[in-house]
Amino acid sequence: MDSSDHSPRTTQRPDWIDALGRHAPRVPATKTLIIANGLIFAAMLLAGAGLWHSPNTVQLDWGANFGPATKDGEWWRLASALFLHFGIVHLGMNMWALWDGGRLVERLIGSGRFLLVYFAGGLAGNLLSLAAHGDRTVSGGASGAIFGIYGALLLILWLRRRRLDPGEFRWLFWGAAAFTVASILFGFLIPGIDNAAHMGGFITGTLACGALLEPEKHGALPSPSLRAGAAALLAIGTTLLVRNIPAPAYRWNDEKAARVEISEFIGEDAAISARWLAIIEEGRREGLTFDQLADRIEAGVTGPYDQSFEQLSALNVDSRAPSAATLGTLRRYAELRRDASRELADALRARNPRRIQQAIDDARRAKTAAAHPAAKGRAGGPVGRPIPNDSADRN
Repeated sequence: MDSSDHSPRTTQRPDWIDALGRHAPRVPATKTLIIANGLIFAAMLLAGAGLWHSPNTVQLDWGANFGPATKDGEWWRLASALFLHFGIVHLGMNMWALWDGGRLVERLIGSGRFLLVYFAGGLAGNLLSLAAHGDRTVSGGASGAIFGIYGALLLILWLRRRRLDPGEFRWLFWGAAAFTVASILFGFLIPGIDNAAHMGGFITGTLACGALLEPEKHGALPSPSLRAGAAALLAIGTTLLVRNIPAPAYRWNDEKAARVEISEFIGEDAAISARWLAIIEEGRREGLTFDQLADRIEAGVTGPYDQSFEQLSALNVDSRAPSAATLGTLRRYAELRRDASRELADALRARNPRRIQQAIDDARRAKTAAAHPAAKGRAGGPVGRPIPNDSADRN
């Protein structure tokens, strides 16, 4: 709802809005939030995000809300996710709603209280998203906080209803209510919208505003008991929410360490394989003895594969982590290649052609048996899915 567009009774804005604008013409907090969101979106574009849709990996790198990461000590994601958007349409819709409702609420309660309501709604919305979605989604966006602002707006309008012209009240209150209800209904109908963050933000923003309102200054009518009740409900609700957030299925720091190790191993495997071929070629070109060839294979192939196997085995990753299956596959692959190269060195020292050929065949079959990414030409980059599914919730 844009308070500057139209009215059911007249083409002019309600007199109350004009008077409010003259009384408090500046809305620095609303403008600052919009500028900050725009600048962060531009920076993300320069860093590889998409104009129309950003991959989940980009959002994760920039601080999106994701259960395993947030609950593994990265609680700052509850706040950083409020400034991340998945595309220009997502950003534009949220900034339009923030400008439309934010400038009115900021004038009504002041910039400081406006920011408190905004961030309280956003943080609580992201907490509820964690409780509702667990470890299934990556989420980001400002609309949990914006719903908090609309909750505050509806509360203020309702408290002031007897002091407003009936037409002004209907135009403002029911317009804001229709926008809120329609947005939540769309969230149930359209995949990828984080309705948990929306509803958590709305409820928290309403309660936070009720606790922060100052009747003497703003002309609203909450009694002291109403303000105390709102504050108590907010504290109790937040406590219950925090206590009921499910534990993560796996530790994000362990998953990140696994991805780094997997990526490094794939690059190392390519180098070891090239070294193996080079050793065989050197043996033919330089006329190396079987013992010399065996020594070079042990030093250049067996040793590195043994070291890689030990490093991969040392990683402690929960079986539910996205990289767990890949990690197990690469452990098996490194073990097979190590054993094959060791057998080849022993066969060379024994001057046993049959064992030599068998070891070479075993080394070739290791890639097929393990079916690891390097065997399919997928070297480089993190291996495994960034999240348990490919959906991204926008709030």
